[in-house]
Amino acid sequence: MNSDIVRLAGVNISFAEKRVVRDVSFNLHTDCITTLIGPNGAGKTTLVKIVLGLIKPDSGSVWRKPNLVIGYVPQKLHIDSTFPLSVHRFLKIDRKLSEHAIDEAVASVNIQGLLNSSIHGLSGGEMQRVLLARALLRSPQLLVLDEPVQGVDINGQIELYQLISDIRKARGCSVLMISHDLHLVMSATDHVICMNQHICCSGHPEKITSDPSYIDLFGAASAKTMALYAHHHNHDHNLHGDVTKQPPTEECQH
Repeated sequence: MNSDIVRLAGVNISFAEKRVVRDVSFNLHTDCITTLIGPNGAGKTTLVKIVLGLIKPDSGSVWRKPNLVIGYVPQKLHIDSTFPLSVHRFLKIDRKLSEHAIDEAVASVNIQGLLNSSIHGLSGGEMQRVLLARALLRSPQLLVLDEPVQGVDINGQIELYQLISDIRKARGCSVLMISHDLHLVMSATDHVICMNQHICCSGHPEKITSDPSYIDLFGAASAKTMALYAHHHNHDHNLHGDVTKQPPTEECQH
């Protein structure tokens, strides 16, 4: 049975007297992928920063499992283009790591051929895999990803979501990620939280698309598209984009 690793209760936060997150409560569980969706300005990134402990809410409570290890993959990382840096050196920055640990993380995200490449010459998808490998070097119990497929083409997005699902299965860690595209992330998530400053609805992806709050935010056309996708998407993709039949992911218990 899944156990809680993070609990948020009645969390509120405002910036410049504008409420960004309003009365948000939810739990994160072990071995579960939770996806935050919502329009721009919905407070998703702010909420993730609260979970990470980077900012404190104005009110409400945040509980984290004692000694919880978190790995974080930001939406973007700005590195000075004049600073020569290979992928291998980037992974070792500020850390005393064995080559075995690096090799294991690199193999997990399939970037063995990039170790000697310049960090500045990577594609969007390659950079996201490198950032994911760096997060995995912490052996996280909770992996947090802010728009992990930002700037990645459609095939790369499918592969990255499948990769995240595979990592969860292999490592038994919890995953919290932000996504705009529920129809793409559906096969790689267990629980969805739809928010627009507050939580509008939450549950399994197929349940969310029939919720009036979801339809109000994303429109009936999106819900119909999602319903079609949910009906036909009984497969996963491997790292090469090939279709592989697998049983559906069970919903986490919330």
